[in-house]
Amino acid sequence: MGPAIAVVLGGAIASTAEPGPEGLVDYWPVLTRAGWFIAGFLVVTFLGWVLVEPMVSRAIHRRNRNNPTLREAISRYLRLLVLVVAFLVGAGVAGYGDLIADSALVVAAATLAVGVAAQTVIGSLVSGTVLVVDPEFNVGNYIEWETGEGTVESITLRITRVRTQDGGLVTVPNTVLTEQAIERPYARDRSRMTDRVDLAYDDDVGEAIRVLETAVDGIEGVLEEPAPHAYVEEFGGDAVGVRIHYWVDDPRDRDLFELRSRYARAAKSGLESAGVTISPASKRDLRGRIEVERTE
Repeated sequence: MGPAIAVVLGGAIASTAEPGPEGLVDYWPVLTRAGWFIAGFLVVTFLGWVLVEPMVSRAIHRRNRNNPTLREAISRYLRLLVLVVAFLVGAGVAGYGDLIADSALVVAAATLAVGVAAQTVIGSLVSGTVLVVDPEFNVGNYIEWETGEGTVESITLRITRVRTQDGGLVTVPNTVLTEQAIERPYARDRSRMTDRVDLAYDDDVGEAIRVLETAVDGIEGVLEEPAPHAYVEEFGGDAVGVRIHYWVDDPRDRDLFELRSRYARAAKSGLESAGVTISPASKRDLRGRIEVERTE
């Protein structure tokens, strides 16, 4: 081996060992600790994800066969908990346990992080937990909220993913769903469709209601029970507002836009055949005086 290398720093002479196996001696304690940390982290993660998490998931599945949301959420939460425990165990095995517990810097950083993120993260976590334990809110449910509607795909710690009728995937913060009113427009395997038609005051409203209720006949997917029901909703300034409710079977297996379009075409054809005016033009009374001046 060659001689040691001398380095002059600020008038002082410092010697460094030439790179080689002998130079690794100074780094051996660091490498050893890193190895113990990785080993401890991987062992705990393996045991948690391969043994503990499947056992708990099977137990949850046996007790909650009709609640896939709870099973999925417990699995996610448990995996996250395993990662946290694996980190702490790895740090303890590597000899960094006292450092993590006693380090003022770590404590200050953790306190700052919790203080900044508490309102959002903890709020989302609590909201996610509320949604998970709610027996009426599950994966596969069709829901409506203030700004959208669709089928619940998954519920995580922070957000809920909803598949819309047009195939889009919407990510909704859990805090939004817990702070707003959530409506399930269908019970189990059916969905209530709602449409509104404006009619002229001079037309026969009773005949229009009969046409709207019978327009569903022959449309595949529309249920006979509950029977379609139309009623006068309001008397507007220019028209009578009539609302129609009808029910369809499992909306997850049907194109609701196409079904609603077929009903609208059938209702329009029936109302026109009955001589009922749809969406009459607005009428306004104009009053005033017109003056005409003669000019040369």
